[in-house]
Amino acid sequence: MASDTLIKDYSENGITRPVPIRGLFETHLTVSNLQRSIDFYRDALGLKLALEVSDRNAAFFWIGDSRRSMLGLWSLGTMPLGLTLHVAFEVTINNLLHAPKRLKAKGITPLSFFGVETIEPSVISWMPAAALYFRDPDGHSIEYLTMLKNEPRPELGIVPWSEWLAQSKP
Repeated sequence: MASDTLIKDYSENGITRPVPIRGLFETHLTVSNLQRSIDFYRDALGLKLALEVSDRNAAFFWIGDSRRSMLGLWSLGTMPLGLTLHVAFEVTINNLLHAPKRLKAKGITPLSFFGVETIEPSVISWMPAAALYFRDPDGHSIEYLTMLKNEPRPELGIVPWSEWLAQSKP
C-alpha cells in the first residue's frame, strides 16, 4: 500500500534529512503592464497562457509540459518598483545556440553573462552551463540555460561559447 511505503520511508530516513528537491516548480514576477507582459511571454517566448485572473491583475503560464512548471505575473499598476528579478529557463543546446537570432527577430537584444549584446551564449565554466540573457519589458533578467555534459573547467571563468569550444578541443 502506498501510504505504508510513505510511512516506512519517513520513519527509516528520519526527520533530520532534507526533503529532496526535484526542481523549481514556479516563480513570480511583478510587471508594470500585465497585457504587455502577457504578449511578451506568450508571443515572444512561446509560453502557454494557463490562466488570466482579471480581478487580481495576474496571469499564469505553463512552462514546458503543462502542470510541471509555472510562471506567475502580477501587475503593480502605476506603482514604481525599483527591483528587477531573474528567471532562468532550461532549454536544449540546439535551441540555445539559435536563440540569439530568434530573439533578435522578435526585437529582443541577446546579452552575455556580463550584460553586453552578443551573438552567442556565455559559458559558466565551473558548472559548466551555457547561457544567454535578455530583458523582459519590465527589465527583469531572463536567462536561457543548458547544462553541458563536459567536465567543469573553473579556471576558464566565464567565456563566450566559441572560446569554450576552442578550449575544450583535445
